[in-house]
Amino acid sequence: MILLPLLKVSVIVLMKNKIKLKKYLIITIIFSLIINISFILLNIYEYHIYNQNYNQKISSIVNIINEKYPNITEEELINILNNQEDNPELLTKYGIDLNKDSIILSNNQAFNHFLIIESSFIFFSLLIIIIIFLIYNHHQEKEIKNLTKYLEQINNHNYDLNIDSMSEDELSILKNEIYKTTIMLKETANNSTTDKLKLKESLEDISHQLKTPLTSILVMLDNLIDDEAMDSSTRVDFLRDIHRQIINLNFLVQSLLKLSKFDANTITFINEETTIDHLLKESIKNVSPLCDLKNIKIDVVGDLSLKLKCDIRWQIEALTNIIKNCVEHSPSDSPILIEYNQNNIYSQIVITDYGEGISKQDLKHIFERFYKGKNASSDSVGIGLALAKTIINANNGTIEVDSNKQGTKFIIKYY
Repeated sequence: MILLPLLKVSVIVLMKNKIKLKKYLIITIIFSLIINISFILLNIYEYHIYNQNYNQKISSIVNIINEKYPNITEEELINILNNQEDNPELLTKYGIDLNKDSIILSNNQAFNHFLIIESSFIFFSLLIIIIIFLIYNHHQEKEIKNLTKYLEQINNHNYDLNIDSMSEDELSILKNEIYKTTIMLKETANNSTTDKLKLKESLEDISHQLKTPLTSILVMLDNLIDDEAMDSSTRVDFLRDIHRQIINLNFLVQSLLKLSKFDANTITFINEETTIDHLLKESIKNVSPLCDLKNIKIDVVGDLSLKLKCDIRWQIEALTNIIKNCVEHSPSDSPILIEYNQNNIYSQIVITDYGEGISKQDLKHIFERFYKGKNASSDSVGIGLALAKTIINANNGTIEVDSNKQGTKFIIKYY
């Protein structure tokens, strides 16, 4: 139960870490671009200084030549300056090595000056990059340690975590996701406890519902077996009671099986288009023997052409249970009215009986499993209306009930 949320959190951690790493990589790339641009500008400036020094020395040489040789022409000076002949041995006797030093001393000084600047620049740039990654790693390790502690506490079923973070960075978003997961796990744990209690209550109710008729059947069978001299009329009454109890048990077991299928989400509705009139006729046919016993007439009012898309078999099951409940709680020789209509939003079926009604105390529990109101018959197991509501809700419908001392009205809407 905890594995899936934690897997989700792990995926989020990985995604957020990638985003954080991407952010720091962008910062590093921008900083590297700044360093490269700075180096290019520095090299341009260095070249400018060297060129300026050379030009100054050339200008001095030209002035000296002009002073000593006033008859020299400009063309001859240009030829001298552009002469490609190389004679390094000439300067060696003056202590100048062209492979090591520059003839212009100011260039040597500039070179040393720029070498110090560039070395310092590279050193501090690398230092800043290292500091950026150290800060990033330290921040990440600290946050990951905190998140690991949160997950450890969740694994220890401690869901009372308060992750305070109002910032909008990636790890704060991750913290909020963990907080949401924590809340979800807490709700799951609470629901699990509630479900266990409900299951325990349901098993107790089922046990009670099965125990009562089974005990009654056993008692009657013992009487039939022990009393061989029992008159035939009493024996027939016992057998009829046993038959009735077995029918009730069969209905209970079948209803429980159907409800368990809905609880396990193993029911797949096959929606088909049918008329509402057809659904009601089939449902009424299922309760016609009970209607004949009580001389109850069911009137149906509505447009015969109105259609509904639903699972026909299951909806007939639901409507049968509701109509059966109305018949059981109606006095003999009374009518039951069924009206149906349709609009652009939903199809509506209203089933009205004119029986004793349902008390306000029972009204809010009428669709609960195994609930039996004070007016319920002795044969009722309190599961028919619960099954009907489950079926209708599963087929995108709703059911409501309104009742008073003049009767009860079931309002069903299919959206």
